[in-house]
Amino acid sequence: MTATQDGPQTQGTPGESPKPARTRLIGGPGMLLVWFYGVMVVGAVSRSVYQIATDFDRAPLAYTLSAIAGVVYGFITYSLVRGGEGARRAALVCCAAELAGVLIVGTWTMVEPSAFPDSTVWSDYGMGYVFIPVLLPLTALYWLRRSRTAAVTP
Repeated sequence: MTATQDGPQTQGTPGESPKPARTRLIGGPGMLLVWFYGVMVVGAVSRSVYQIATDFDRAPLAYTLSAIAGVVYGFITYSLVRGGEGARRAALVCCAAELAGVLIVGTWTMVEPSAFPDSTVWSDYGMGYVFIPVLLPLTALYWLRRSRTAAVTP
């Protein structure tokens, strides 16, 4: 077996070219990221489902943004657990989008609070969630870049 940028090669059946093995993204601190993202999925999705079902007319933008945040958290969680270079790249893009969302919505709620009659997961940079929504993508981006460097280094 030889190492490539995508990780070690796995043996295929005779006549097939070897396929790269998936690089684990949930080893060590990555497991903690999966746990935090899993908690955020449950928190964001359950909150938004309840709010959309019971009081959507009150703050449709805020509740929709919370639902979108839950979907993004779910996709990142799935990507981290799945592993591999494609999943790592998808998680990087989603974490960057998540960070942009937190910064845009957080700033928007500070500048114009009347636009959000009720808070979202990303309101005030995630203050209602102990600022985890702003810290989590930063940590995940760092981990994903570091895991790529570790996978390339022989």
